[in-house]
Amino acid sequence: MTTTQFTTPRDLLRYAVSRFNDAKLFFGHGSAEAFDEAAYLILHTLKLPLDKLEPFLDARLLSGEVLQVLAVIERRAVDRVPAAYITNQAWLGTYAFYVDERVLVPRSFIAELVPERFSPWVIDPDAVENILELCTGSGCLAIMMADAFQNSLVDAVDISLDALAVAEHNIRDYKLEGRVNPIASDLYQNVPFKKYDLIVTNPPYVNSDSMSQLPQEYLCEPQIALDGGADGMDLVRKIIDGAADYLTPEGILMVEIGNEREYAEAAFGHLGLTWLTTSAGDDMVFLLTAEQLKK
Repeated sequence: MTTTQFTTPRDLLRYAVSRFNDAKLFFGHGSAEAFDEAAYLILHTLKLPLDKLEPFLDARLLSGEVLQVLAVIERRAVDRVPAAYITNQAWLGTYAFYVDERVLVPRSFIAELVPERFSPWVIDPDAVENILELCTGSGCLAIMMADAFQNSLVDAVDISLDALAVAEHNIRDYKLEGRVNPIASDLYQNVPFKKYDLIVTNPPYVNSDSMSQLPQEYLCEPQIALDGGADGMDLVRKIIDGAADYLTPEGILMVEIGNEREYAEAAFGHLGLTWLTTSAGDDMVFLLTAEQLKK
């Protein structure tokens, strides 16, 4: 294969889609299929607008540009590295975040609920003063919540100093120093003892059987951020056990558990979980009130 075989983004796009399908890549980090991922990687590599593929499809490329794109395609196809690690960029809704191998590639159904400011569960969003996010990773949810709840301070907690370094990068990018406070802590261990209006978490929740069957793309991510123990609920149990001590009387706890609803109901169903509607259905995120947690 020579670079002369490729003269336009259209040529590279066709090749990338075939290459990705032939490699049987897994798409679970932002793109749903080979075409979307190929288009994103090509546009990003060529420094073109990510939402304007069509005007550039037949543009003539320099040989150096072709080589750059081919290198990216091969890295994705051979090493199976998630696209976000190749571009150091991930999107949640309209928000772009810096990411690398120190954090999970951001993907959260809670992020879909933030623009609505958790309505109807939060009655007065402007009255929300303190938010705690446990297992913050890249800080994406903490940043989105600080933006949505303009009068709030957000404590963003993670056990990983590497992850917090990435979170601090994103906090600076969004100029939220002073409003989003990264804290190195094993869950509540180093959290300031105060009352929070909201505790939000997207913790490690993958059960042991699922961990043993993860696609290679997921093995590029920090496993500590995925592994939730035998039933996926190890950290969720600790989060629920401690939440009542940190919530205001009207406060709420929101927990994302992915595909683990069966295990969540088995462990916590007696508390009366409220399942929230997201694009994936009604079994990805649950909510508990401070009143429920005190029972």
